[in-house]
Amino acid sequence: MALLNSECPDLKLIARGKVRDLYEVDDKSLLFVATDRISAFDVIMKNSIPGKGKVLTEVSLFWFDLLSDVLPNHLITADFDKMPVNVQKYRDQLEGRSILVKKMRVLPIEAIVRGYITGSGWDEYKKKGTICDIKLPEGLIESEKLPSVLFTPSTKAEIGDHDENIHPSKMVEILGSKELADKVTKAAVGLYTKASEYAAKKGIIIADTKFEFGLDENDNLVLVDEVLTPDSSRFWPASKYEAGRGQESFDKQIVRNYLESIGFDKKTTIELPADVTSNTLTKYKEAYHMLTGKEIAL
Repeated sequence: MALLNSECPDLKLIARGKVRDLYEVDDKSLLFVATDRISAFDVIMKNSIPGKGKVLTEVSLFWFDLLSDVLPNHLITADFDKMPVNVQKYRDQLEGRSILVKKMRVLPIEAIVRGYITGSGWDEYKKKGTICDIKLPEGLIESEKLPSVLFTPSTKAEIGDHDENIHPSKMVEILGSKELADKVTKAAVGLYTKASEYAAKKGIIIADTKFEFGLDENDNLVLVDEVLTPDSSRFWPASKYEAGRGQESFDKQIVRNYLESIGFDKKTTIELPADVTSNTLTKYKEAYHMLTGKEIAL
């Protein structure tokens, strides 16, 4: 059964994001619920992709474990039987798509890391020869591997607004600390590097991704939110990769391509056709299987 919006009246709803519903459980913990909502171009679609939230949760849990030696994360547990009683009463809705996490002071930026030139980065490069005003070598072609991993942060927009790509120097102003900005940059590049090297061995190119970070009570940097999912990353099949064109993908590029084919105005929510939602879910499950060697039951 698809979950478009969770309904947990005995928990305090903090926010509904593009995909996740966030609840306060107690003074020290939060519940992240991955719904089946799908967004593209910062617009939430009218219909959902049944089971998508469960795939996203399993993918994030896999990466939290694999990357724990690079940076600590906010996870307490994803085992529903270990969740507080006031969460367990909503088992029918939440099991398999929820994680209990530690409260953090979330930083007001999104840490985008690019290994290949694609998407909005390719659009900017064609016009200006830059990505986020960072000058790049001349002569790069679409989907080409960048000479080095590129860190390009963005602001975090409210739902319905668009995130704004910013130069790394602007991030220093937003965070109010060059030391913290340097830590974020190092962590983001380190996480991407380890993940992309692992994925390459499994036949997946991680073209780009975004991370979010928070600070714990001792001001230590912590990885939060989702991690390296098909919602937050571009996953390409290595066997079909060819620079100079757009790539086949395991992510929501199927949705983006459909929306662009109908002249989507990037403002108005619409209902996606059944074949688009079905094909997107198939790609998400395929990516999970390639990364982990496991099948996911929905």
